[in-house]
Amino acid sequence: MAWWPWRGTQRTRSRTGGAAGGVTELGALAERDLDAETAALLESSGALDTAVRRVELPQQRTPEPTAKPVTMARVAEALDRLEIRYLTDGDGSLLAMWERHALLFALEGPDDEILVMRGRPHATTPPDWVDRAYRVVNEWNHTRRFCKAYVGDPTERGQLPIYAEVQVPLLSGVHDQLLDELLDCAAAVTSAFVDWLHEDGALL
Repeated sequence: MAWWPWRGTQRTRSRTGGAAGGVTELGALAERDLDAETAALLESSGALDTAVRRVELPQQRTPEPTAKPVTMARVAEALDRLEIRYLTDGDGSLLAMWERHALLFALEGPDDEILVMRGRPHATTPPDWVDRAYRVVNEWNHTRRFCKAYVGDPTERGQLPIYAEVQVPLLSGVHDQLLDELLDCAAAVTSAFVDWLHEDGALL
Protein backbone atom coordinates (compact mmCIF):
# COMPACT_ATOMS: atom_id res chain seq x y z
CA MET A 1 0.00 0.00 0.00
CA ALA A 2 1.43 3.37 -0.98
CA TRP A 3 2.28 5.79 1.82
CA TRP A 4 1.64 9.49 1.50
CA PRO A 5 4.46 11.82 2.60
CA TRP A 6 4.03 13.44 6.00
CA ARG A 7 3.33 17.12 5.54
CA GLY A 8 2.28 19.46 8.34
CA THR A 9 -1.30 18.77 9.33
CA GLN A 10 -1.86 16.03 6.77
CA ARG A 11 -3.11 12.75 8.14
CA THR A 12 -0.20 11.36 10.12
CA ARG A 13 0.30 7.64 10.29
CA SER A 14 2.63 5.42 12.24
CA ARG A 15 3.46 1.83 11.47
CA THR A 16 2.80 -0.33 14.50
CA GLY A 17 3.88 -3.85 15.18
CA GLY A 18 1.53 -6.74 15.51
CA ALA A 19 0.49 -9.75 13.52
CA ALA A 20 -1.94 -7.80 11.38
CA GLY A 21 0.66 -5.17 10.49
CA GLY A 22 -2.03 -2.54 10.95
CA VAL A 23 -1.83 1.23 10.82
CA THR A 24 -2.60 3.34 13.87
CA GLU A 25 -3.65 6.97 13.64
CA LEU A 26 -1.39 9.16 15.78
CA GLY A 27 -4.34 11.43 16.37
CA ALA A 28 -6.25 8.50 17.82
CA LEU A 29 -3.29 7.69 20.08
CA ALA A 30 -3.26 11.27 21.28
CA GLU A 31 -6.92 11.10 22.23
CA ARG A 32 -6.50 7.73 23.96
CA ASP A 33 -3.29 8.35 25.92
CA LEU A 34 -3.80 11.90 27.17
CA ASP A 35 -4.99 12.21 30.76
CA ALA A 36 -8.09 14.31 31.42
CA GLU A 37 -6.21 17.37 32.70
CA THR A 38 -3.79 17.50 29.78
CA ALA A 39 -6.58 16.87 27.29
CA ALA A 40 -8.63 19.70 28.77
CA LEU A 41 -5.61 22.02 28.53
CA LEU A 42 -4.93 21.10 24.92
CA GLU A 43 -8.58 21.39 24.00
CA SER A 44 -8.78 24.86 25.47
CA SER A 45 -5.78 25.97 23.39
CA GLY A 46 -7.01 24.29 20.22
CA ALA A 47 -3.95 22.03 20.02
CA LEU A 48 -5.92 18.81 20.43
CA ASP A 49 -8.18 19.78 17.55
CA THR A 50 -5.07 20.31 15.41
CA ALA A 51 -3.60 16.98 16.50
CA VAL A 52 -6.62 14.97 15.44
CA ARG A 53 -7.65 17.00 12.40
CA ARG A 54 -8.33 14.90 9.32
CA VAL A 55 -7.30 16.12 5.88
CA GLU A 56 -9.08 14.65 2.87
CA LEU A 57 -6.60 13.05 0.48
CA PRO A 58 -7.17 13.33 -3.28
CA GLN A 59 -9.06 10.40 -4.70
CA GLN A 60 -6.81 8.30 -6.89
CA ARG A 61 -8.03 7.32 -10.33
CA THR A 62 -8.51 3.57 -10.45
CA PRO A 63 -7.94 1.66 -13.69
CA GLU A 64 -10.94 0.46 -15.61
CA PRO A 65 -11.63 -3.23 -14.98
CA THR A 66 -11.95 -4.14 -18.67
CA ALA A 67 -10.64 -2.81 -21.96
CA LYS A 68 -13.31 -1.45 -24.31
CA PRO A 69 -13.36 -1.55 -28.13
CA VAL A 70 -11.76 1.45 -29.78
CA THR A 71 -14.15 3.71 -31.70
CA MET A 72 -13.88 7.14 -33.26
CA ALA A 73 -16.25 8.43 -30.60
CA ARG A 74 -13.80 7.31 -27.91
CA VAL A 75 -10.90 8.83 -29.84
CA ALA A 76 -12.80 12.13 -29.96
CA GLU A 77 -13.44 11.96 -26.21
CA ALA A 78 -9.75 11.31 -25.59
CA LEU A 79 -8.75 14.29 -27.74
CA ASP A 80 -11.17 16.43 -25.74
CA ARG A 81 -9.51 15.26 -22.52
CA LEU A 82 -6.12 16.16 -24.01
CA GLU A 83 -7.49 19.55 -25.15
CA ILE A 84 -6.56 18.86 -28.77
CA ARG A 85 -8.94 20.59 -31.16
CA TYR A 86 -9.96 18.69 -34.27
CA LEU A 87 -12.20 18.65 -37.35
CA THR A 88 -14.27 15.73 -38.62
CA ASP A 89 -14.13 14.71 -42.27
CA GLY A 90 -16.77 12.92 -44.31
CA ASP A 91 -15.36 9.48 -43.47
CA GLY A 92 -15.59 10.08 -39.74
CA SER A 93 -11.83 10.53 -39.29
CA LEU A 94 -10.56 13.35 -37.10
CA LEU A 95 -8.03 15.96 -38.20
CA ALA A 96 -6.05 18.13 -35.81
CA MET A 97 -4.25 21.17 -37.21
CA TRP A 98 -1.08 22.90 -36.04
CA GLU A 99 0.90 25.77 -37.53
CA ARG A 100 3.31 23.54 -39.44
CA HIS A 101 1.44 20.27 -39.83
CA ALA A 102 -1.81 18.31 -39.60
CA LEU A 103 -2.43 15.02 -37.78
CA LEU A 104 -5.08 12.54 -38.88
CA PHE A 105 -6.71 10.10 -36.45
CA ALA A 106 -8.49 7.17 -38.10
CA LEU A 107 -9.44 3.53 -37.66
CA GLU A 108 -8.41 1.05 -40.34
CA GLY A 109 -8.32 -2.72 -40.78
CA PRO A 110 -11.05 -5.28 -41.48
CA ASP A 111 -12.76 -4.59 -38.15
CA ASP A 112 -11.67 -0.97 -37.68
CA GLU A 113 -9.35 -2.27 -34.99
CA ILE A 114 -6.15 -0.47 -36.01
CA LEU A 115 -5.68 3.02 -34.62
CA VAL A 116 -3.84 5.11 -37.21
CA MET A 117 -2.24 8.46 -36.37
CA ARG A 118 -0.73 9.98 -39.51
CA GLY A 119 0.95 13.37 -39.55
CA ARG A 120 1.94 15.45 -42.56
CA PRO A 121 3.78 18.79 -42.70
CA HIS A 122 2.05 21.52 -44.69
CA ALA A 123 5.28 22.13 -46.59
CA THR A 124 6.44 19.70 -49.28
CA THR A 125 9.78 18.88 -50.91
CA PRO A 126 10.68 19.63 -54.55
CA PRO A 127 11.19 16.56 -56.75
CA ASP A 128 14.87 17.30 -57.36
CA TRP A 129 15.41 16.86 -53.59
CA VAL A 130 14.14 13.29 -53.65
CA ASP A 131 17.51 11.73 -52.73
CA ARG A 132 17.96 14.14 -49.86
CA ALA A 133 14.39 13.47 -48.69
CA TYR A 134 15.04 9.73 -48.46
CA ARG A 135 18.31 10.26 -46.59
CA VAL A 136 16.69 12.61 -44.05
CA VAL A 137 13.70 10.33 -43.50
CA ASN A 138 15.96 7.32 -43.09
CA GLU A 139 18.03 9.20 -40.50
CA TRP A 140 14.89 9.82 -38.44
CA ASN A 141 13.85 6.17 -38.63
CA HIS A 142 17.36 5.05 -37.68
CA THR A 143 17.85 7.35 -34.69
CA ARG A 144 14.36 7.95 -33.24
CA ARG A 145 12.04 5.68 -31.32
CA PHE A 146 8.50 6.62 -32.38
CA CYS A 147 6.75 7.41 -35.66
CA LYS A 148 7.82 5.73 -38.85
CA ALA A 149 8.59 8.44 -41.41
CA TYR A 150 8.37 8.08 -45.17
CA VAL A 151 8.25 10.02 -48.42
CA GLY A 152 4.78 9.95 -49.96
CA ASP A 153 3.69 9.76 -53.57
CA PRO A 154 4.18 12.97 -55.59
CA THR A 155 1.31 15.44 -55.55
CA GLU A 156 -0.39 16.71 -58.70
CA ARG A 157 2.22 19.46 -58.83
CA GLY A 158 5.05 16.94 -58.52
CA GLN A 159 5.94 17.91 -54.93
CA LEU A 160 6.89 15.24 -52.40
CA PRO A 161 4.91 15.08 -49.15
CA ILE A 162 6.55 13.74 -46.01
CA TYR A 163 4.62 11.64 -43.49
CA ALA A 164 5.06 10.44 -39.92
CA GLU A 165 2.83 7.59 -38.84
CA VAL A 166 1.97 5.40 -35.86
CA GLN A 167 -0.33 2.38 -36.16
CA VAL A 168 -1.48 0.37 -33.13
CA PRO A 169 -3.60 -2.82 -33.31
CA LEU A 170 -6.32 -2.71 -30.66
CA LEU A 171 -8.52 -5.68 -31.46
CA SER A 172 -8.57 -6.65 -27.76
CA GLY A 173 -9.74 -3.18 -26.76
CA VAL A 174 -8.08 -0.36 -24.86
CA HIS A 175 -8.52 1.48 -21.56
CA ASP A 176 -9.11 5.23 -21.54
CA GLN A 177 -5.76 5.88 -19.85
CA LEU A 178 -3.82 3.99 -22.52
CA LEU A 179 -5.81 5.58 -25.34
CA ASP A 180 -4.98 9.01 -23.94
CA GLU A 181 -1.31 8.07 -23.75
CA LEU A 182 -1.20 6.80 -27.33
CA LEU A 183 -2.83 9.91 -28.77
CA ASP A 184 -0.73 12.25 -26.66
CA CYS A 185 2.46 10.44 -27.69
CA ALA A 186 1.57 10.60 -31.38
CA ALA A 187 0.76 14.32 -31.18
CA ALA A 188 3.97 15.14 -29.32
CA VAL A 189 6.30 13.05 -31.49
CA THR A 190 4.73 14.25 -34.75
CA SER A 191 5.29 17.85 -33.68
CA ALA A 192 8.90 17.01 -32.81
CA PHE A 193 9.36 15.32 -36.20
CA VAL A 194 8.07 18.31 -38.14
CA ASP A 195 10.22 20.72 -36.13
CA TRP A 196 13.22 18.48 -36.82
CA LEU A 197 12.50 18.53 -40.58
CA HIS A 198 12.52 22.33 -40.51
CA GLU A 199 15.63 22.61 -38.33
CA ASP A 200 18.21 19.82 -37.97
CA GLY A 201 16.88 17.82 -40.93
CA ALA A 202 16.94 20.98 -43.11
CA LEU A 203 14.47 19.41 -45.53
CA LEU A 204 11.54 21.83 -45.34
